[in-house]
Amino acid sequence: MKSTLYKANTRGHAEHGWLNSFHTFSFAGYHNPQRMNFGALRVFNDDTVDAGTGFGAHPHSNMEIISIPLSGALEHRDSTGRHKIIRSGEVQIMSAGKGIVHSEINASQTEGVSFLQIWIIPDKQNIDPRYDQKEFPLHSHRNTFINVVAPDNPEALWINQQCWFYMAELSEGGVAGLDLSKPHDHGLFVFVIEGQIEVLDQILDKRDSLGLEDIGSSHVEFRAYTESKVLVIELPMKWH
Repeated sequence: MKSTLYKANTRGHAEHGWLNSFHTFSFAGYHNPQRMNFGALRVFNDDTVDAGTGFGAHPHSNMEIISIPLSGALEHRDSTGRHKIIRSGEVQIMSAGKGIVHSEINASQTEGVSFLQIWIIPDKQNIDPRYDQKEFPLHSHRNTFINVVAPDNPEALWINQQCWFYMAELSEGGVAGLDLSKPHDHGLFVFVIEGQIEVLDQILDKRDSLGLEDIGSSHVEFRAYTESKVLVIELPMKWH
């Protein structure tokens, strides 16, 4: 097994006044040739946006873009005419496909919004743009991983890639197991949103990440040392 630890304090950082952003992988003004991607995972940003501000209209193509609000709410508009609000507890996915223009603005005029923005390299190129969002009540399923994004699960948000996102809230001392869909040629990317966990003898603190390759097992267990919230992405290490 090969593991790569990304400690929270080693991430790239950008402070733009209205935006405070931490980059696990190279993005915008942060360039680290050792941190370009992890398999099909190209961008993993941890963003906080001030009240009444946000990302104005800008284009994307051929990228799967997932947003996960951690607190507050985002207002989404795009060139297909969609206008949505996405709140903490929900997950948003947008397939940019052959081209889309969108904006993501803090929906509040008084409070900041914190969210994860994740870019996955797609399986098929130039598909029609898509958008979807859904609420996932993690608090009702403590110590259990919930599949929130998948190519093959009607209860999850669809993604144009052989990639699965799982989220869980863990109680102190709680253990949650995860069965991998393709353990032999996929990797795992683990991100601790809150708390402290242990996975495969690695202890991860808040905002730490861990990339795992050649795991050699179809089942992985996660143990929480404190009240914790974790995101796990199973994804191809090679594509096309």
